Amino acid sequence: MEGSTLLEQIFLRIVGSNPIWQGLWGGIVITVLNALGALLVLIWHRPTERFLDGALGFSAGVMLTASFTSLILPGIEHGGIWPVLVGIALGVLLLDVFDHVVPHVHVISGQEGIGTKRVRAVWLFIIAITLHNAPEGLAVGVGFGSGDLANAVKLMLAMGIQNIPEGLAVSASALSAGLGAYFYASFVGIRAGLVEIPLALFGAWAVHLATPILPYAMGFAAGAMLYVISDEIVPETHRKGHERTATLGMMLGVAVMLYLDVALG
Repeated sequence: MEGSTLLEQIFLRIVGSNPIWQGLWGGIVITVLNALGALLVLIWHRPTERFLDGALGFSAGVMLTASFTSLILPGIEHGGIWPVLVGIALGVLLLDVFDHVVPHVHVISGQEGIGTKRVRAVWLFIIAITLHNAPEGLAVGVGFGSGDLANAVKLMLAMGIQNIPEGLAVSASALSAGLGAYFYASFVGIRAGLVEIPLALFGAWAVHLATPILPYAMGFAAGAMLYVISDEIVPETHRKGHERTATLGMMLGVAVMLYLDVALG
């Protein structure tokens, strides 16, 4: 453990050195922080739309920076540019297919996908947020599966930090969409984030057992996150006249992720 940070040492002592086990616990950590954010709606009943747009902008900034510093650039170091580019293309393609085929609903832009009229509104909303959260869990799992603990811990912290305002935004959006009272709205936010645990475990397992796919997997996770940022988060935060707040939130997210990247080595 020489040369590792205190946080890495603590993580190793608690979780152990198995990358797959680490990926599982990384998924649990970011899911717990998502749940913490979702439960904040029980205390802060009605956060303003401006704040929520700024919070989602912050999440986008963290995800955007992490896509490059913790996935794309390390992926290029592991396997070169072409595997990473192929992975990015596959991640974007898969998310685009899901976005157009899987029935889901956004609070602002409305229903998308096939057969949305046959699915209950609450499930459409949960599916939308699940699609949003899936790349984050996968990214954390891929990070731990790579065996680069320092990079994986940074990625886990980044996804966990941005999950707090994101979880609050989901619960508040569920309230605005009329999906139940405060406790149920927070439960919706928690339930939608649970997908991060199995995907983190899968990502760690896949790249640990098949090392050659690592740069592809890193590119895939990055491409999926970049798709979510451009297709979902930015349009949602710019539709209600809060573009400046959302943009400043994104810049803060970029700064926080860059600081984590430098501070944690």
